[in-house]
Amino acid sequence: MTIYNSKHNHLDSAKAMDGEDSMKHFRSKFHFPKAPNGGEGLYFCGHSLGLMPKDARKTIETELDSWEKYGVEGHFEGPFPWLPYHENITKSFSKLVGAKESEVIAMNTLTVNLHMMMISFYRPTKTRYKILIENNTFPSDKYAVDSQARFHGFNPSDTIVELKPTPGKKTVEPEDVLRQIRELGDSLALVMLGNCNYLSGQCFNFADIAKAAHENGALCGFNLAHGVGNLLLNLHDDDVDFAVWCSYKYLNSGPGGIAGCFIHEKHITEKNIPRFEGWWGTNKSTRFKMGPNFDAIPTAEAWQLSNPPIFQLASLRASMNIFDEATMPALRARGDKLTGYLEYLLKENCGERLSIITPKERGSMLCVQLKDDPKKLVKVFTEKGVLLDFREPDILRITPAPLYNNFEDCYKLSQIIKETL
Repeated sequence: MTIYNSKHNHLDSAKAMDGEDSMKHFRSKFHFPKAPNGGEGLYFCGHSLGLMPKDARKTIETELDSWEKYGVEGHFEGPFPWLPYHENITKSFSKLVGAKESEVIAMNTLTVNLHMMMISFYRPTKTRYKILIENNTFPSDKYAVDSQARFHGFNPSDTIVELKPTPGKKTVEPEDVLRQIRELGDSLALVMLGNCNYLSGQCFNFADIAKAAHENGALCGFNLAHGVGNLLLNLHDDDVDFAVWCSYKYLNSGPGGIAGCFIHEKHITEKNIPRFEGWWGTNKSTRFKMGPNFDAIPTAEAWQLSNPPIFQLASLRASMNIFDEATMPALRARGDKLTGYLEYLLKENCGERLSIITPKERGSMLCVQLKDDPKKLVKVFTEKGVLLDFREPDILRITPAPLYNNFEDCYKLSQIIKETL
């Protein structure tokens, strides 16, 4: 862990650290929005929408060229035939989340995948029916679990249980998470947590939570919208039952990009697992015989419903090529240095005017409370060429994304915040 002090609180120091950074070249692989003065802006919204990889235009145009040249035969012809196109993403996804290639799939959008997984892994009975979720969970997750409870005939107010923050904090201590799982006992059917939490930046220990859930007779899944491409993940070995994620945040696939899904291999070949099914999940060798019976692919691909959007996969492929080159261990190490540096600068330069609520269990996102009106300040920051975001009631979210942000960005941001305050 890098310790920062007063000698680092200077632009020259930030530039020096950038000069020594072996990963600095990845920054040049992305387009940065322009500031109002025409220069390069400061972008700290990778937790919301990742920057555009410069190769994304080329990867999409490759498929436009195939469509133009081959028409329907583009499913089988061209540099990247469309029929197996999603398989170009599989190996990259498996490395990102610590899974076997048979356990991951690029498909659908995030909340669609969450519903698909809950069909398979939320199996309530009259006595075991409760779902444990985060406090401050992302609204779409709350809508999803509430609607699943109603679908099964339960009252959400009695079925959905939110983690209780540790007294005096906005976050939950790791031991308190495990204690609350144990307290729910035989009534708990599913633990479904986000990671990292979108409002606090707190991340959870997957292995400990999955173990506690299983010992309690429940299943366990995670929404990795803020975790994939951000945290070091090991879903298979941690014995997580399922996970879902989007790809437009840290994974830089573009707005509305295709999402991903993990299903632990122990569940994939369950003959009677409940599952919604469609033709893209049936046996590849017989798919086009259009038979009446579903013959599940013996991988996570069995959960596919329809042929995927090729242009979305193409833009994602551009980003996955960069992740494959950078590797998650190296990115997380760089992310820790950048985030630690930004945390030091904010505390040192902005003092009591703000507080950082993100605990030490985190990725690259810092969630900051300001005593001034943070919503109004976001507008001021935007006018100065700084992009970060506000979330109700009083949170600024700031992410130095390790693929494209650098130490100089962090220093300049701290100075602008200091001057604005």
